[in-house]
Amino acid sequence: MQNKIDSFLNLAKIFKENGFKLFLVGGSVRDYFLYGKIDDLDVTSDATPEEVKLFLNAEIVDRFASFGALTIKFDNQKFDFTTLRKEKKYVDNRHPSKIHFVKKPKIDFKRRDFTLNALYLDNQFKLIDFCKGKKDLDNKILRMIGNPYKRIKEDPLRILRAIRFSLEHDLIIEKRLTKAINKHISLISKLNKDKIRQEINKIKKVDDNKKRDLFTKFNIVYLLDMVK
Repeated sequence: MQNKIDSFLNLAKIFKENGFKLFLVGGSVRDYFLYGKIDDLDVTSDATPEEVKLFLNAEIVDRFASFGALTIKFDNQKFDFTTLRKEKKYVDNRHPSKIHFVKKPKIDFKRRDFTLNALYLDNQFKLIDFCKGKKDLDNKILRMIGNPYKRIKEDPLRILRAIRFSLEHDLIIEKRLTKAINKHISLISKLNKDKIRQEINKIKKVDDNKKRDLFTKFNIVYLLDMVK
């Protein structure tokens, strides 16, 4: 893991030298605090993809250019990069109608799904937390950022992400989020079946009984049989 941290710090130094900030974010920070390890390097910055390409001497691949997403291969590590952004209204139950690149994590965090995925580590490895995500992480609570009813209607895939994170990391789904999932469980029918399979395949290693119990609780146990 130290190699990954060192690579992040080296990359952050280059960003700083060029007038930008770079943060570890999302699953990288979550797993660092939960398990003391970092598997995937998820990073975000106030630099846009075009700005990154101008100053960074590394292998860079566009993933979703319109969303500011790149894959950066640097210092023998792969970084999943996104530019800090603000999202407008969702129109297709999956994607925002428009995004705006922003300069501050304090704006970016609001578009993220769960509090434990909205933690940032800066180039000094200092934690930046706008929504008490570290407290939720310590208490093993899965909580949606903002109104869970609204956030699930924006993107019903968040239902399966909530269930997956709960199973993967042994988290308790917060009461209001549980109620929102139950109210909007029918929205799963709007999801692409491949997306459903992808989420369920990510929990293949979870105990079958534990998995089936939670899917039964939300009346979607049929999804487990769909991907067999």
